[in-house]
Amino acid sequence: MRHIVAPSHSCDNMPHLSAPDNYYNRAMNLFSTLPGHIQLRRLVNLRSLTVSAQLITLLAAWQILEMDLQWLHMLTGIAALTLFNIFSLLRLRNNKPVSHLELFIQLGCDVLALSVLLYYAGGSTNPFVSLYLLPLVIAAATLPSRFTWAMAALTTACYSLLMVYYIPLPHNHQDMDSAFNTHVMGMWLGFVISAVVVAYFVVKMAEAVRSRDELLAQVREEILRNERIVALGTQAAGAAHELGTPLSTMAVVIGELQHDADASPAELRESLTLLDEQVRSCKRILDKIMLTAQGSGATTLQTADDLMAEVLDEWQLLRPAANYQYNSSPQPAPRISVDVTLRAALMNLLNNAADASPQAIEINALWDSANFILKIHDNGAGLSNEVALKAGSAFFTTKPEGRGLGLFLANATLERMGGTVRLFNREHGGATTELILPVTGAAP
Repeated sequence: MRHIVAPSHSCDNMPHLSAPDNYYNRAMNLFSTLPGHIQLRRLVNLRSLTVSAQLITLLAAWQILEMDLQWLHMLTGIAALTLFNIFSLLRLRNNKPVSHLELFIQLGCDVLALSVLLYYAGGSTNPFVSLYLLPLVIAAATLPSRFTWAMAALTTACYSLLMVYYIPLPHNHQDMDSAFNTHVMGMWLGFVISAVVVAYFVVKMAEAVRSRDELLAQVREEILRNERIVALGTQAAGAAHELGTPLSTMAVVIGELQHDADASPAELRESLTLLDEQVRSCKRILDKIMLTAQGSGATTLQTADDLMAEVLDEWQLLRPAANYQYNSSPQPAPRISVDVTLRAALMNLLNNAADASPQAIEINALWDSANFILKIHDNGAGLSNEVALKAGSAFFTTKPEGRGLGLFLANATLERMGGTVRLFNREHGGATTELILPVTGAAP
């Protein structure tokens, strides 16, 4: 029987695949920077309203209640808070992410400004002392727990100090009922302000959470769709690579049939049988593409020895002239995740070894509780310096008819499944391709 070895279209390098999804990166960048800017912008808007409310309150105390307060000190505090708010507004023009610590410092400045005003307006006896709860609620809604507890400690400390150190409010002792009514009115106004601010932040936080969940769902759908497209594209490229061998074999056989018009019937039958085998191989490769496209080529669990037996049987049909010796581990075979792309990757690695030395290939399969290790030894010329330097470059090949896809696709597939591939020269000549793949249940 004649053995016809057709040229294979594989490459000799092992690139490292890195293909981040642009949509995913954009979404992650959005999540890492946008929420901080949104919260800071809300704080700036709320602080602007607070400054306006403080000025109106001081004006009412001066004109309506006719109180004698430390106006210069209190207005200086409000002016300092206004300048800080302008600085925060300018900060929003910077694209630098707003950290949790920066938001905590922003809230801390609001607490200190409120403490200054309360110190000159009765301290803990002022009905607006309940406004200390606002920065605490905002911290609890927007910051991690450690910053929330720190804000609780800061507001408690300021409240406690104001119980001892403060400038009392002037009172008209002849009209105690009016003073009491004013205090009650101030407590009511403080509650209204607190309720409005808390409701505002809770509503905005709920909207932000819903928007983030919707965007996350879109990102997940986009990632799954892109993964399926990448898997299908990898399988299609691998199939095109595999189809090169049977089609080249068929071309050689057809050429011989054209020149061997006087061939014997036995030789003709042998050639036709070989053509039939190659056509079936092409159909089987195309069927794998259809399975992947229809979602039927999902990942399954299979023992390592069963996988190698199936792959070697299929590979022997494509490369009938290749001679190999297969050795496996005596330990019970573990289960590994298998899909059509992994089978194609193993076929590509075997094809490269057969191209280097089709008459002498040694395949050793080892495994333990963590990894499945496959070593393919050939007796070829080994890896040249050029191949060693360009390892990792796509579309690099040393074969005249190669396309530089075989090992590129194999490496991409194995990296996606958490495995690795490396090539190195043997001490006594030839090269070794070592594949390491994690077994099911092992820690990555």
